[in-house]
Amino acid sequence: MTLIGWLQIVLFFALVLAVTKPLGTYLFHVFEAPTQPLPKVLGPVEHLFLALCGGKDARREQTWSQYALALLAFSLFGMLGTYAIQRLQHVLPLNPQGLPAVGPELAFNTAASFTTNTNWQSYAGESTLSYFSQMVGLAWHNFTSAAAGMGVALALARGFTRRPGPEGQKTLGNFWVDLVRATLYVLLPLCVVYALFLVSQGVLQNFAPYLELTTLEGVKQTLAMGPVASQEAIKMLGTNGGGFFNANSAHPFENPTPLTNLVQMLSIFAIPAALTYTYGKMARDTKQGWALFAAMSLLFFVGVTAAYAAESQANPAVAAAQVAQNGNMEGKEARFGISASALFATVTTDASCGAVNAMHDSFTALGGLVPLVNMQLGEVIFGGVGAGLYGILVMVVLAVFIAGLMVGRTPEYLGKKIEAKEMKLAMLYVLIFPLVILGMSAVAVVIPQGVSSLNNAGPHGLSEILYAFTSGAGNNGSAFAGLNANTPFWNISLGMAMLAGRFLMIIPVLAIAGSMVGKKVVPPGPGTFPTNGALFTGLLVCVVVIVGALTFFPALSLGPIVEHSLGQAGKVF
Repeated sequence: MTLIGWLQIVLFFALVLAVTKPLGTYLFHVFEAPTQPLPKVLGPVEHLFLALCGGKDARREQTWSQYALALLAFSLFGMLGTYAIQRLQHVLPLNPQGLPAVGPELAFNTAASFTTNTNWQSYAGESTLSYFSQMVGLAWHNFTSAAAGMGVALALARGFTRRPGPEGQKTLGNFWVDLVRATLYVLLPLCVVYALFLVSQGVLQNFAPYLELTTLEGVKQTLAMGPVASQEAIKMLGTNGGGFFNANSAHPFENPTPLTNLVQMLSIFAIPAALTYTYGKMARDTKQGWALFAAMSLLFFVGVTAAYAAESQANPAVAAAQVAQNGNMEGKEARFGISASALFATVTTDASCGAVNAMHDSFTALGGLVPLVNMQLGEVIFGGVGAGLYGILVMVVLAVFIAGLMVGRTPEYLGKKIEAKEMKLAMLYVLIFPLVILGMSAVAVVIPQGVSSLNNAGPHGLSEILYAFTSGAGNNGSAFAGLNANTPFWNISLGMAMLAGRFLMIIPVLAIAGSMVGKKVVPPGPGTFPTNGALFTGLLVCVVVIVGALTFFPALSLGPIVEHSLGQAGKVF
């Protein structure tokens, strides 16, 4: 570890902190203020889109079940549309390379992946999907899945922060309004500026056919072209992560300079961090939002420190070949180095963003453990756009319940009592995640269709399987690249894991919101546990860590922890 490496990490976090309050304030005005920004310019566009969504009905407030039904229906039709685009891409326009139709299993996996904001890719983008499929099929979901996640987070926030009227408040906003405003006022304007910046740094943006070139050594080489910058912008800002090219953000046409690398990491955290401040504004107590931000930040620093320390050590496999090393540079871009690679891996797995600028499969055992654990904690360390906020708020419910048990009082949060119904829903949310990951991983390690895709034996092979299902169910999308996931078994099973990890967890979240929104607010008393201070932040961090550790530690012990122990003993797999 070096001083320059630490300065990069500190600079990155300082920038995240700097944008949290202004962007969070802007988001509050977009979603909760009586009038939105630039009403004379963007107002007519919003009215047009809402008219297409159902006219007056598109603005009517919805109960949690109506909100959930609208989200599920919209996601289903979007997924079917993307599946159809892939299956028909050979007859659709903007296909200068004449790429064939995508196979049914891979088309299902990709449609499920981008619908759920996972962006797992079992294919190489430049050799599989046309420009039309990339733009109309995938980039569409990059916007809408991020906007839908923001909507769910806002619905849950309204459930906690709204004060019931005389007859009890039962509604949580409107899905169509949240979807349109998130896209029109937040994602699109930021992405226009962001894409222009990327183009200025050398990221591609064209519709040209691929270039056939001859290198100085006389070797023929194909350079892929395409509208990369526009997709790269929403890929990062919406915590999507799907790469236009197979190498993702390690590719110089996607991430050409250290400056673009820094801005890409900042854009991954920007909206998730800002939503904590937005939540504090909605709660009429910004300290509530800062408490969540502090808990996320503490977990982030623990993770990035562990990853940086691990990757600063020599790679045991390379050391066995008696090669001199200055840290583990295996699988990393020389233009970024160890610190920026460890930071990027931590950021992208803290958020549900599958972008990578280094190959996680080439990390050391403990270095690879960090991104795996980040995802298994529920990706609540800032998390995906919207998903991070509603995930941490479910953990808040658990933390408040534990605090109530310790003092012998009915748990309360923001003056509303946390009762049996909310706890059952919160536990359902918590249990679905490991059930999908561990259940599917168990199946994959005992059937030929699962283990036949492995390129590594022993504990590293187990880590690859565990990472794949964790990434899928956690809607992250990054991968240990040693696993060949483009098979019928892996395409279908990972597709199902992505859908379960997204929608089976969103439904309990909205049900909690619906249960909380109508409750009366009780004034705080002498025994009320404050939820806006350092003590609660510490309790929240402990709850997040304990839930993840108790659930996944046995599996991790058989994978990366055993691999590290064997590597230390000189037995490298």
